[in-house]
Amino acid sequence: MGRWEPGAGGRLREAALELYLEQGFEQTTVAEIGERAGVTARTFFRYFADKREVLFAGSEVLQDTMIAALEGAPESASAMTAVRAALDAVGRVLTDREHSARRQSVIVANAELQERELIKMASLSRALSDGLRRRGVSDPQASLAAETGIAVFRVAFERWVTEPADRDLAQVMRESLDQLRAITAG
Repeated sequence: MGRWEPGAGGRLREAALELYLEQGFEQTTVAEIGERAGVTARTFFRYFADKREVLFAGSEVLQDTMIAALEGAPESASAMTAVRAALDAVGRVLTDREHSARRQSVIVANAELQERELIKMASLSRALSDGLRRRGVSDPQASLAAETGIAVFRVAFERWVTEPADRDLAQVMRESLDQLRAITAG
């Protein structure tokens, strides 16, 4: 497969994930990823800044999806109702449970990747908080609602990729929000 053929970014993402699962993140080189994907290492760097980022590509789409749903929530919606709309939208985007579980197993096995994941989650929280402030929610409510939403997302995502596959992520997030509501009501 030539490097000029379309789909190099997707092939690189899949090749990287396969190699990380087979031989570990630390042991995998960019050259190996490129070779498996049928492109050069130079082509790899046209798509990704480093071999960590190949696992986090698409996080801007996730953030854009969350913010669009937050902004699309009715003006009368409470901060948490708007956050819930953002989480529902993410649940409609993240549908490939098998891929997500494979990706998550690589991240969990490496402290450097766990750190990168936390940075990405902090960015999502900041974006949600900023979006809530644009809706007129003041601090600390905007920050609390955003951080709570990201905590719910993280807990629900972990459940979704590790528990039996009979529910979609959106459903697991709704259940997690309901559980949070029950905890805080008591």
